[in-house]
Amino acid sequence: MEKTLATLDTARLPTPVRRMLPTLCEGGFVERAENLLAFGLPGRGKTHLVCAIGLELIQRGHTVHFTPTYALVQRLLAARRDLALEKELHRLDAFDVLILDDIGYIQQDRDEMEVLFTLLAERYERRSVVVTSNLVFSQWDRIFKDPMTTAAAIDRIVHHAVILELTGPSYRAEAAKARLPKDALGYSSA
Repeated sequence: MEKTLATLDTARLPTPVRRMLPTLCEGGFVERAENLLAFGLPGRGKTHLVCAIGLELIQRGHTVHFTPTYALVQRLLAARRDLALEKELHRLDAFDVLILDDIGYIQQDRDEMEVLFTLLAERYERRSVVVTSNLVFSQWDRIFKDPMTTAAAIDRIVHHAVILELTGPSYRAEAAKARLPKDALGYSSA
């Protein structure tokens, strides 16, 4: 809840992202069942950005569900094990927007890959998916393992998508550096 538009340091966002932010918060992409993809190295503000957009969408009447990708994959696997995958996908379909945070950290085995692909395929052209990733598409074979499944997942997710690239220094690294005493950074105290 602390990752709002008010707490987002928009001055640190790349200019194209900063310009698109008001339009994204209006929610037109949701009404068109388009996806939103935020790429960047760790610490660039992807999660904060999509949370802020998600909260703005909720204020405009859209239903939004935020989840770390690993947690959602485990939930889908449990549903499949219990022969309730279709029911779980239907439950998730109730949300206009599904935010999958940190898809790049998932190193799926075949079962995990299959349920994630099934989710993306089910929402294709019907509901919006917002994805954050530290991996560019050329590295998504780490997620989906199989080249054909990787290509099919990318094809579905980018077909109707807005892609944001977050660059610049890491927020967390800068914050950590600011908290360190000067002598810890190699400066002499004399």
